[in-house]
Amino acid sequence: MLRTRTFAAVAAAAASGVLLLPSQAQAAGSVHLYKIYYDSPGTDNRSTASLNAEYVQIRNTTGAGVNLRGWTVTDAANHKYTFGNFVLGKGKIVTVHTGRGTNTAAHVYQNRGAYVWNNDRDTATLRKTNGARVGACSYNSTRYDYKWC
Repeated sequence: MLRTRTFAAVAAAAASGVLLLPSQAQAAGSVHLYKIYYDSPGTDNRSTASLNAEYVQIRNTTGAGVNLRGWTVTDAANHKYTFGNFVLGKGKIVTVHTGRGTNTAAHVYQNRGAYVWNNDRDTATLRKTNGARVGACSYNSTRYDYKWC
């Protein structure tokens, strides 16, 4: 009986034009902006800890590693971070910190001494080496400290 109902539901969805398959973007995956933590906790004192608590995350949902060499992350004022030779593994997230540190497979650092992301509103834009826009993520709130993209 359950098999008959399931078949009937699938047949009805197909007849109505509703596809039960993932969209092309979901099926293929993507490299995209994932989260912006724009207002680091505590006092904005430009310490390494405070600067590194301000970050952008990029996620790879493709089935393979992607070399981000030459890709950029910018804000609305055109503060730009350019990736060196960096491979973002399949299913992985890289955190791009504003401050200083040692780059790893999961964390890279802009080596800045000042904040990049405004605490009230800004836009992060991710671009490929050729300048093609991969995506953007905007926020307009002081109510929260971060934004899921």
